[in-house]
Amino acid sequence: MKVQLSAGEFYVQVSGHEGASPIVLLHGTNSDSSAWEQVVGGFGERFRVYAVDQRGHGQSAWTPTYSFEEMRDDLLELVEKLELGEFLLCGHSMGGTVATLFAERYADRLSGLILVDSPPPDGEGEWKVPERPDEEPGFDWEVLPAIFGQLAKPDPAWWDELPAIAVPTLILGGGSTSPVPQGKLVEVADRIPAARLVTIEGAGHAIQRTRPTEFLAAVGEWLRDR
Repeated sequence: MKVQLSAGEFYVQVSGHEGASPIVLLHGTNSDSSAWEQVVGGFGERFRVYAVDQRGHGQSAWTPTYSFEEMRDDLLELVEKLELGEFLLCGHSMGGTVATLFAERYADRLSGLILVDSPPPDGEGEWKVPERPDEEPGFDWEVLPAIFGQLAKPDPAWWDELPAIAVPTLILGGGSTSPVPQGKLVEVADRIPAARLVTIEGAGHAIQRTRPTEFLAAVGEWLRDR
């Protein structure tokens, strides 16, 4: 379905049982709602699933500017338009940072939070925008310099405000094969009051793609224990 927001039209893939509790899925950079295709059916057994194409990706609007804060604000406007009420929020990579910023400010809107191999940026590492390929990349290339710029110089408040996430939180790590320093996920779990860290060793960064069965099992166990 398409939803008209202030920034333009946004695409949302909707599935699962109508009337069930909602879950919103946010993909990473250079991707779209199809990033969840291996697990969306599993989520749909329990939830009404809303997999979003974020601005500049997939079938959603390409906009003049990009930032994590704008994507957070897109999400707020979207869930209000859809009248979701309280919902479970799940984000991977870039989408995990968007989800974190949303949870820091709007925890009262959430029933829980799932962060997939995604600590807030801390400015470490090199964030050089790759050379643009000759073929159409399938997303707005201007996303990369904007987001990479924030990854290189993040707002310290993103880490400082983690204790404000007053909802049950599951943090999934991809283990030693992930490019994300797994110790950062430990630090995030230590700062969020009701967080659980589960490492799926060898899964790498895109856990929902590489280990969908283990991903869903970890989420299911966490949901039962909340």
